Amino acid sequence: MALFHSNFFSETLGMQCQAEVIVPQVTSDRNIGAASIESKTLWPCVWLLHGLSDDHTIWTRRTSIERYAEERGLAVVMPNAHRSFYTDMAHGENYYRFLTVELPEIMRSFFPLSPRREDNAVVGLSMGGYGAAKWTLDRPQDLIAGVSLSGVLDIKQRITSLHQETEETSLRRKTMRLVLDDKVPEQAPENLFRLLDARATDQNCPPLRVCCGTEDFLYEDNIAFRDYAASLQLPIDYHEGPGDHNWAYWDQEIVPALDWLLEQGLGK
Repeated sequence: MALFHSNFFSETLGMQCQAEVIVPQVTSDRNIGAASIESKTLWPCVWLLHGLSDDHTIWTRRTSIERYAEERGLAVVMPNAHRSFYTDMAHGENYYRFLTVELPEIMRSFFPLSPRREDNAVVGLSMGGYGAAKWTLDRPQDLIAGVSLSGVLDIKQRITSLHQETEETSLRRKTMRLVLDDKVPEQAPENLFRLLDARATDQNCPPLRVCCGTEDFLYEDNIAFRDYAASLQLPIDYHEGPGDHNWAYWDQEIVPALDWLLEQGLGK
């Protein structure tokens, strides 16, 4: 595998941006300990999103994502989205457009990444889980499937909980004011439950895997999302088990998440 630290200009955001990029490399058996990779002209890609307090480097620092991707012949793009919630912010920049439209175009101009829907999937944790779920449900033409790990899936509930502001939550509440003006209109696309409504009769809706630890502070939000999707008979693949909102859980769950994406047809 090859790991690239990329810096580039975004017309959408009007500033320099960063992304970590992992691309498979076909090597001989002299590359000790590396997996054998079948040569491809264009690689299937996982768009891997960070959480609220992290950045584009965190997945390579806290997990073995390079090794996991190598074993499966996948490219991985990990962009920096700061504290944007991957949205077109109420008082900020258009990070959702950056993520879903501009970033794929830029990365494909630099690296041999396939543009086919069947070759693209998204995974994210916490804030990134929200971004992954939103992209999967809002733009089904882009992705074969998506995965949310400990995702902020009930954004209205999160804002409501922050209204009882304390010193610990003041920074998060400030973030939500910038992102969503401290509210989510009932029919806004930022409300994932409304996106579930929109996909209820869509036969082409990509499958979405939702995972959350039972000790996670977002557990009840994930249960609410699961149950609402079930009421609409949408294909949510839900998994829970012991775990908290931490890297021990996410490093554990990213491996079956990647395997599940392959089962959904990623790269076929």
